[in-house]
Amino acid sequence: MPPFSPVCLFRPAAVVIACLAALPAARAAEPFVLQDIRVEGLQRTDPGTVFAALPFRVGDTYTDEKAAAALRALFATGLFKDVRLEIEGRVAVLIVEERPVIETVTFVGLKEFDKDTLTKSLRDAGIGEGLPFDKALVDRAEQEIKRQYLSRSLYGAEVVTTITPTERNRVNVSFSMVEGDAAKIRDIRIVGAKAFSEGTLTGLMDLTTSGWLTWYTKSDRYSRAKLNADLDTIRAHYLNNGYLEFNIQNAQVTISPDKQDISLTITVSEGQPYTVTAVRLSGDYLGKDEEFKTLVQVRAGEPYRASSVTATTKAFTDRFSTFGYAFARIDARTEIDRPSGTVVVVLAAEPQRRVYVRRIDVSGNTRTRDEVVRREFRQLESSWYDGDRIKLSRERVDRLGYFKEVSIDTTEVAGTADQVDLSVAVTEKPTGNLQLGISFSSADKLAFNASIKQDNVFGSGNYLGLEINTSKNARSLVFSTIDPYFTVDGISRGFDLYYRRSRPYNSLGDQYQIENPGGAIRFGVPFTEYDTVFFGAGIEQTNIGATAGIPNSYFLYRYLYGPTSTAVPLTLGWARDARDSALTPTAGRYTRVNVEWSVAGDVKYVRSNLQYQQFFPFWQKFSLGLNGEVGWGTGHGERPYPVFKNFYGGGLGSVRVFEQNSLGVIDPTGAYVGGAKKMNLNAELYLPVPGTGNDKSLRIFLFTDAGNVWRDGEKITAQSIRASAGAGLSWISPVGPLKMSYGTPLRSEPTDRIQKFQFQVGTAF
Repeated sequence: MPPFSPVCLFRPAAVVIACLAALPAARAAEPFVLQDIRVEGLQRTDPGTVFAALPFRVGDTYTDEKAAAALRALFATGLFKDVRLEIEGRVAVLIVEERPVIETVTFVGLKEFDKDTLTKSLRDAGIGEGLPFDKALVDRAEQEIKRQYLSRSLYGAEVVTTITPTERNRVNVSFSMVEGDAAKIRDIRIVGAKAFSEGTLTGLMDLTTSGWLTWYTKSDRYSRAKLNADLDTIRAHYLNNGYLEFNIQNAQVTISPDKQDISLTITVSEGQPYTVTAVRLSGDYLGKDEEFKTLVQVRAGEPYRASSVTATTKAFTDRFSTFGYAFARIDARTEIDRPSGTVVVVLAAEPQRRVYVRRIDVSGNTRTRDEVVRREFRQLESSWYDGDRIKLSRERVDRLGYFKEVSIDTTEVAGTADQVDLSVAVTEKPTGNLQLGISFSSADKLAFNASIKQDNVFGSGNYLGLEINTSKNARSLVFSTIDPYFTVDGISRGFDLYYRRSRPYNSLGDQYQIENPGGAIRFGVPFTEYDTVFFGAGIEQTNIGATAGIPNSYFLYRYLYGPTSTAVPLTLGWARDARDSALTPTAGRYTRVNVEWSVAGDVKYVRSNLQYQQFFPFWQKFSLGLNGEVGWGTGHGERPYPVFKNFYGGGLGSVRVFEQNSLGVIDPTGAYVGGAKKMNLNAELYLPVPGTGNDKSLRIFLFTDAGNVWRDGEKITAQSIRASAGAGLSWISPVGPLKMSYGTPLRSEPTDRIQKFQFQVGTAF
């Protein structure tokens, strides 16, 4: 539902100047030269405001027409309840009665709406502290508030306005609300449906009857806009299953006498189903008829599907736009044969004229520089109009993540037949993140942590990040920066400088210390619009402290090769994201490959990681997600693979039910030190939460996981793989994506650490 906005109903009232009737023609004044102008009755209004509105000055010739214009102008200011003009000799005397001024605006019993939003809306409509009081505006505001309550199914809500005069011609305006309980949808009936069950049709609707989760989704609150959308959904369902003549005859809404229950009755006329026998192309297809035929999604012998017809006409329009025909018209006509229940679809094309883009205008970027938007454009000025390039340009600007909305409109250039302008409208959104925290614990004592991250620093499109943590057991200082357009060709460059120190506990309660100072430079090269290859180099030092709690594997590495190890890794990676959503994907795939190769220093190793995700939508609102991840590392030269570069497994993001990072090698001290190889296989079946309609922010899932972590040189066998299964809940919460799961191990060993319930914020699998 749109936000509360009563200003949309307020219109300036017609100014009715009844006092003009007090100047009958019989008393019309002869024109004369004004010697003075006096104003009487002012209390708060500045006299200059009155004189500025008058159409005459001292020394001007006074006429009755100017007098009428003066009265109209003063009434139009909205400051006066009454205005009279009298003539004394050659002096014009204006006698005014000021409107009261609003001293306060208060709300009593307001719960459904945000107070600050409502206050701002009323002020925009002329009702606010310090503004002139207008009873008509207040009455309209009261009616608008009632209408807004009705739009939220609060049919029993009452609004009473109280006007209290105070000293110095001021008033207090108080809106008292008795909101009551929202009316709930008790039942939904669909009359006349035979081809599909009532349950199937109501399952397509966002509006639902009350359920155990409707307190969260509010889908049981009636809204006319939602009902219209649901009717369109039902209509589309029939049209996509061959019912070409389907019609909704009536949608009746009944409210109970106590205004707490609502019944919906939808009456439909299905008609008969039709099967497509042929698809014909007519009109001008630029001599590329065979090429356009490959875009046809309507198939002969199948039921008529409106979605296929719409998709075909859109594909035709898009293809015409790639040839520069921005205004091509595609008319889909149907030739119906009712006795046989068949239909022929005729696609008539009229390409109109070919055009080129004269200019691209960018608006709404109040902070982001124009060049940041323009460099993402693949459609160029003074080039032929190309729909594919324009669509790709919009997607690239949207993927920047700097804007809430990105839209591109095409406007014909006046006076020309072959030119258009593109208007790019963006809405800025915050791109910075500032976090400050102070904590105290018996282990860490007083700890300070802070981070500042800006994805669009100074509107340049560059990333800048700084993190500080002074915890006793996990200290860090990290500085990062990325220039996404280090070159004009779109090659990115990033720098990382960091210092990290951790003091993990082993199972005996002892601690050991690891320090990691280092830095890196990396570049990203876009090989296609969707594929980017990353490469870089860095230098990193690892210091293993000598303490009583150090795991044996770390102790042996320190004993054989010293406490300090230096690596110079080169990195190479590739990523492609073709999912339909990064937060709630239901279709598409994501692929990522990364290789890290230390070629210098006293630590030489190769560490690689491969991840592949695939999502499949099927059967109503269900979807299946598959994830596979493989990690592998090995040492080369004189040293083995370094233990501090191990992979870890277990927990959310790996094999659930097993404790986080507990899979793999267990040191004799009881510490989990991971391994040089890892494998995860995950499958999730997403189910809609009953009562949430089409809301994807809250989903139930069933999962099964398999995988493990192995040491360098250890053979991977089927017997060593751990497996689990269970169910969970995925929620796009205000603090980020949250996932919680509960499961049981399918394959485990007695020494494994089991944790049946797990949760995490910000993980995908």
